[in-house]
Amino acid sequence: MFTIRQILVRMRQGDTDRSIARAGLMGRKKLGLLRQQAEQRGWLDPRQPLPGDTEMAAALQRRPEGQPTQCLSSLREHEERIAAWVAQGIQGTTIHAALVRQYGFGGSYSAVKRLIRRIRAAEPPRVTSRLTFVPGEAAQVDFGAGPLLADPRTGELRKTWFFVMTLCWSRHQYAEFVWDQKVATWLACHRHAFAWFGGVPQRVIIDNAKCAITKACINDPEVQRAYGEYAEGYGFRIDPCPPHDPQKKGIVESGVKYLKRSFLPLREFRHRDDAQRQLQEWVLGEAGNRIHGTTRQAPLNRFAEVEKALLRPLPENPPEISEWTRPKVHRDGHIQYGRCYYSVPFRWVGQQLWLRATHTTVRIYQEQELVATHPRLFQPGSFATVKDHLPPEAQAWQTRDVQWCLRMAEGIGPYCHAAVHQLFADRQLVHLRSVQNLLRLREKYSPQRLEGACERALHFGNARYKTVAEILKKGLDQEPITSVDKQSNNTYARGGRFLRDSRTLFH
Repeated sequence: MFTIRQILVRMRQGDTDRSIARAGLMGRKKLGLLRQQAEQRGWLDPRQPLPGDTEMAAALQRRPEGQPTQCLSSLREHEERIAAWVAQGIQGTTIHAALVRQYGFGGSYSAVKRLIRRIRAAEPPRVTSRLTFVPGEAAQVDFGAGPLLADPRTGELRKTWFFVMTLCWSRHQYAEFVWDQKVATWLACHRHAFAWFGGVPQRVIIDNAKCAITKACINDPEVQRAYGEYAEGYGFRIDPCPPHDPQKKGIVESGVKYLKRSFLPLREFRHRDDAQRQLQEWVLGEAGNRIHGTTRQAPLNRFAEVEKALLRPLPENPPEISEWTRPKVHRDGHIQYGRCYYSVPFRWVGQQLWLRATHTTVRIYQEQELVATHPRLFQPGSFATVKDHLPPEAQAWQTRDVQWCLRMAEGIGPYCHAAVHQLFADRQLVHLRSVQNLLRLREKYSPQRLEGACERALHFGNARYKTVAEILKKGLDQEPITSVDKQSNNTYARGGRFLRDSRTLFH
């Protein structure tokens, strides 16, 4: 309207359209239309005052004509339906395809697009309010993608992340390069940040990362159990943002962008420790002493002069860094954590238990009941097994080894010991289960009868479990070995059935 008012003043002064166009105020074609409308309404009469901006805007407003009006009228019967689809977030091409497929619409996509634009223009604008904080009230936390750094173990380039915690009032921040976003890393970064600030804020505003929130929800989010314990130990409260709404922690989002744009470019890092050293120097130097775009003060000065004294003190005994999981007990009585295996009492097979892992120990719970405790293993595939956790038959199998069997057989008698020794001397089969079952026959019968059965089996050169069990079953161990049996046994004891020595051959 200011430009049109200038043009009307010059027209009243007698300037031609050519001279006005040469001044760059408007093209000659539009000037002709404006002069025509102004003459019709008497705006060029120097004796009359110029109309107000509202009157001129209403008089000069363009109306849709031709095809757009026809296309909008063809969509009039679908306008409510399209408005409902737009409210659901459905895109324009999908809406046009649905109209053609379901309702036989013959218009173009441009008509649908113009109607959608008109519907959105009629909606009230989305208004947000700026979040304000008092000193020591809150900190915001986020991760950002870091540079590729050499792995200290393999020397290969590896992806990194940087953890950022920003105090909402002073904008002073802590940043750290990490290799992953696991729960233990998340908790360790919090500990380092609180030590860096020398205190703890009242609440920590986070997004819905799995290392902190197990179930993202607006009303009832579920916090990672280890993170909940950590918050209780340090005395801060967790404030997760609603799902898909990172603007609620826009302070740290801006801090992450600032770090990416100001610190990372044009720098070289030998390794992670070197990168961390440079990052801390940058936070205490350039980043901490800059004039912040919102507060118009240096973050480090605001922190040192006001906010640091208002943070909660660090606890004398900080909480232990741990991780809670809920694994299922395998059929072998072990649960898996970190690709290692830990035993639990066999009665919990098939059930889900709680596992709390620290850097040194692994504790397993059934609700509040402590079920098992193990030292932490780090070599993948390692087993931590307590024999008392195994069922009785498994314990017997593991404890009743070869030496145990020999000692038990020796206690029963020399013939039993000789039979067991002969079975273990087999060069093809192990016979451990056979010997265990043979020795178990003493419980069903008696050690004396087992000794006699072994004597008879050895006499006939067949000291096997089946033979000993058959002798005991038929009671043959209680019958004496006759002289005929002894003579026949002596005859064939030293060789095959058709082999003879010189004494028996010429007798």
